[in-house]
Parts: sequence; structure tokens; C-alpha cells
Amino acid sequence: MYQAGLVLEGGGMKGAYTAGVLDFFLDKGMEFSNVYGVSAGACMMCSYLSKQRERGYRIYVDYLDSKHYCSLDSLLTSGDLFNVKMCYDLIPNYLNPFDYETFEQYKGKAYAVVTNIKTGRAEYIRVKDAHTDLEAVRASSSLPLVSRNVKIGDNLYLDGGISDSIPLRKSILDGNRKNVVIMTKDINYVRKPASAKMLALLKVRYLKYPKIYELMKIRHLEYNATLDYMKRQEENGQAFVFRPETDCGVGRIEKDSAKLDALYKVGYEDGKKNYERLKAYLDD
Repeated sequence: MYQAGLVLEGGGMKGAYTAGVLDFFLDKGMEFSNVYGVSAGACMMCSYLSKQRERGYRIYVDYLDSKHYCSLDSLLTSGDLFNVKMCYDLIPNYLNPFDYETFEQYKGKAYAVVTNIKTGRAEYIRVKDAHTDLEAVRASSSLPLVSRNVKIGDNLYLDGGISDSIPLRKSILDGNRKNVVIMTKDINYVRKPASAKMLALLKVRYLKYPKIYELMKIRHLEYNATLDYMKRQEENGQAFVFRPETDCGVGRIEKDSAKLDALYKVGYEDGKKNYERLKAYLDD
């Protein structure tokens, strides 16, 4: 196991790229002592740590035609665009069973990044028992406006990407001298401000929790500043970054399985072509 941090950005179904890179890591037996997953990255983290090759990818493509997976019907009837019953019960327990035992044998530390909607702060919840800690993964993946708030203990949470989209700083603060970051945005990506319409909806929806509106209003500034920070860490040897050269036209919510398949393959090939350089970085 490498004594290093593995940081997994979110990005909805663009996480097919992450699934590809992680499956290459599984093929090479690569493990990391600390893993930080944000939103879709938290979901990919689970299948990676349970060592279930292609599971993350298959969950994206196998249920695209089901209104019970990701649909307007689910949003209107349950309050969640990604149906909670299907994503966090039917799939892991019946349709594509999650290997809870293997996950719990992982010797490192895994964290799901969530946003406390009252304080507006990122929190990093340790995921040790996938049975009991699955709510943290759900919270990390709960997009504002199209998901219900998730209660854990006495607090309410939403998507970790609202407050910390790329938790590289956290990983370094935790003492990880070397870090592998898997991005879902291409190398030329620069986040733009949220639209006025989006901000107006957020302001109304989270009237009791104004920190969400405040965070989303400046999210583009924080995200782009983090990109600059990450670039500096690359230059000084504290980060090794995977980024897709193309997102294959995959949207945050994608219904085209061919596009998802193409992006998954881009991720796997990026893992393969960078393997020797990555190994040299981690072994140094």
C-alpha cells in the first residue's frame, strides 16, 4: 500500500473517467493509505475499495433506461433525481451486490466529503463500515436543488463539491506528502459563475440555510483557485494529476451509454500510459 493520498473529484456521470483510471489501478494492485471521495468520486471510491472491477462503470450504464435510477419521475415522486431506494438499496444489495466484506478489510482511511448546510463548511466523514456509513456517501452525492438534504447525527448535509470540490489541501494537511488526484474536468476547464437563475433558485430553496447560496455564488472562484493550487503542488512534487484530454461529450447527467463507455476507456488508457511515471513518482 502506498503511503499517499488519493483524491477523487466529483462531476456526476463524468465519473466514468474516474472509473476507468481506478479499474487500471485495481488491475495493477495499487492501493493508497488515504482516499478522499467527493460526490460521484465518493461512489467510485467505494467500488474501488471493495475491489470490484467495472462495478462503478456498470452502475452508470446498466440502468440508464430505468425511471427508478435517474429521472424527472424520480425527482418529482421522491425529491431526488438519483433515486435513493434504487441507488443505495436495490443496486448495492440486489442488482449489483456490493462486497461489504472486502471493503471493510481495507487497511487505510476512506473519507466522503460533505457540506454542512448550516455552517457551509466541508466535513470529511470516515467511511469504515459501508452498511452504517453509506449515508455519508449519499450526502456527498446529493446535488443541491435536485436532492433532499441528508441527515447524519444532528446535522444536515449536501454535496461535498459545494464546499471542497478537490480536497487536495485536506489530504496534504493530513500529512500525505504525495497525492494522486483524479479529475473529471479536462485540462482546459475553467469554472464559470453560476447563472442568475440558478442563484435565485438556490436563494429561495435554501432560505433557511443561506450558506448554500453564498457558497454557490463564489464556487467558481474557489474552484479555479484550487486549480491554481493543484498546479503548484504538481510542480513541487506533492501531486500527480490525471485529467481527461476530452470528456467525450459526456454531460453531468448522461443517457448515452456509448459516450460513457468511451470516457471510461479514456480513463483506463490514461492509467495505462501514465503507469510507469506514476509508479516512479510514488516509489521515489
